[in-house]
Amino acid sequence: MPRPHGFHWTEHADGTVVIVHQGRPAGTLRGGRARRFLTEVTAGDAQLVMARWTGAYRHGNERTARDHPRNRNRGR
Repeated sequence: MPRPHGFHWTEHADGTVVIVHQGRPAGTLRGGRARRFLTEVTAGDAQLVMARWTGAYRHGNERTARDHPRNRNRGR
């Protein structure tokens, strides 16, 4: 699976953190969640952390799941 890319974040004066993916807002964090995010993003791989916090890390595996034997007869 390819590594996440295209994320960046901005911290506002009120402590709000806005995460953007390829120019589009992907998430807004406030309060304790924003503080936890800032701690985590500065300590690790920023792109991976932002993908995980926004839920975008899941994209790319839909085809694999669709072709799994358990799911082959669903929705087609």
